[in-house]
Amino acid sequence: MYTLMVLYGQPTDPEAFRTYYEDNHLPLARKLPGVRAIRHTVDIAAADGASPFVAIFEADFDSAEDMGAALASPEGAAAQADVPNFATGGVQILHFEPNVT
Repeated sequence: MYTLMVLYGQPTDPEAFRTYYEDNHLPLARKLPGVRAIRHTVDIAAADGASPFVAIFEADFDSAEDMGAALASPEGAAAQADVPNFATGGVQILHFEPNVT
Protein backbone atom coordinates (compact mmCIF):
# COMPACT_ATOMS: atom_id res chain seq x y z
CA MET A 1 0.00 0.00 0.00
CA TYR A 2 1.13 3.56 -0.73
CA THR A 3 -0.50 6.67 0.74
CA LEU A 4 -0.93 10.20 -0.54
CA MET A 5 -1.53 12.70 2.27
CA VAL A 6 -2.58 16.33 1.84
CA LEU A 7 -2.43 18.70 4.81
CA TYR A 8 -4.53 21.83 4.40
CA GLY A 9 -3.40 24.98 6.21
CA GLN A 10 -5.82 27.22 8.09
CA PRO A 11 -7.98 29.03 5.48
CA THR A 12 -9.12 32.63 5.55
CA ASP A 13 -12.76 31.45 5.75
CA PRO A 14 -13.10 28.05 7.46
CA GLU A 15 -16.79 27.60 6.65
CA ALA A 16 -16.30 28.41 2.96
CA PHE A 17 -13.37 25.97 2.94
CA ARG A 18 -15.45 23.17 4.45
CA THR A 19 -18.39 23.70 2.10
CA TYR A 20 -16.28 23.85 -1.04
CA TYR A 21 -14.03 20.97 0.06
CA GLU A 22 -16.90 18.61 0.83
CA ASP A 23 -19.22 19.63 -2.04
CA ASN A 24 -16.71 20.13 -4.86
CA HIS A 25 -13.20 18.89 -4.15
CA LEU A 26 -13.84 15.53 -2.48
CA PRO A 27 -16.01 14.34 -5.41
CA LEU A 28 -13.04 15.08 -7.70
CA ALA A 29 -10.63 13.22 -5.42
CA ARG A 30 -12.91 10.19 -5.32
CA LYS A 31 -12.52 9.87 -9.10
CA LEU A 32 -8.75 9.27 -8.92
CA PRO A 33 -8.05 6.06 -10.85
CA GLY A 34 -6.63 3.20 -8.82
CA VAL A 35 -7.52 4.65 -5.44
CA ARG A 36 -8.23 1.90 -2.89
CA ALA A 37 -9.46 3.96 0.05
CA ILE A 38 -9.96 7.61 0.92
CA ARG A 39 -10.04 9.21 4.36
CA HIS A 40 -10.50 12.85 5.26
CA THR A 41 -10.89 14.88 8.40
CA VAL A 42 -11.87 18.52 8.82
CA ASP A 43 -11.31 20.61 11.97
CA ILE A 44 -7.98 19.21 13.15
CA ALA A 45 -7.04 19.77 16.80
CA ALA A 46 -3.47 20.03 18.03
CA ALA A 47 -2.23 18.39 21.22
CA ASP A 48 -0.97 21.79 22.38
CA GLY A 49 -2.06 25.16 21.01
CA ALA A 50 -3.70 25.86 17.69
CA SER A 51 -3.33 23.43 14.81
CA PRO A 52 -1.60 24.76 11.70
CA PHE A 53 -3.95 22.54 9.67
CA VAL A 54 -7.70 22.57 9.14
CA ALA A 55 -8.01 19.29 7.21
CA ILE A 56 -6.19 16.10 6.28
CA PHE A 57 -6.85 13.99 3.20
CA GLU A 58 -5.43 10.52 2.61
CA ALA A 59 -5.76 8.26 -0.43
CA ASP A 60 -4.35 4.74 -0.56
CA PHE A 61 -2.98 3.11 -3.72
CA ASP A 62 -1.41 -0.27 -4.39
CA SER A 63 1.98 1.30 -5.18
CA ALA A 64 3.88 4.54 -5.67
CA GLU A 65 3.58 3.96 -9.42
CA ASP A 66 -0.21 3.71 -9.18
CA MET A 67 -0.31 6.95 -7.18
CA GLY A 68 1.88 8.67 -9.77
CA ALA A 69 -0.35 7.46 -12.59
CA ALA A 70 -3.45 8.70 -10.75
CA LEU A 71 -1.97 12.15 -10.22
CA ALA A 72 -0.88 12.32 -13.88
CA SER A 73 -4.35 11.30 -15.11
CA PRO A 74 -7.00 13.80 -16.25
CA GLU A 75 -8.83 13.20 -12.96
CA GLY A 76 -5.65 13.89 -11.00
CA ALA A 77 -5.00 17.05 -13.01
CA ALA A 78 -8.55 18.24 -12.33
CA ALA A 79 -8.22 17.66 -8.58
CA GLN A 80 -4.85 19.44 -8.46
CA ALA A 81 -6.14 22.38 -10.51
CA ASP A 82 -9.08 22.76 -8.10
CA VAL A 83 -6.93 23.29 -4.97
CA PRO A 84 -6.42 27.07 -5.44
CA ASN A 85 -10.21 27.49 -5.56
CA PHE A 86 -10.56 26.83 -1.84
CA ALA A 87 -7.22 26.15 -0.07
CA THR A 88 -6.36 29.72 0.92
CA GLY A 89 -4.16 28.44 3.76
CA GLY A 90 -1.93 26.45 1.41
CA VAL A 91 -1.28 22.72 1.26
CA GLN A 92 1.52 20.32 2.08
CA ILE A 93 1.58 17.11 0.07
CA LEU A 94 3.28 14.01 1.42
CA HIS A 95 3.41 10.43 0.19
CA PHE A 96 4.72 7.31 1.88
CA GLU A 97 4.48 3.58 2.37
CA PRO A 98 2.92 3.12 5.82
CA ASN A 99 4.32 0.63 8.30
CA VAL A 100 1.53 -1.28 9.97
CA THR A 101 2.35 -3.08 13.20
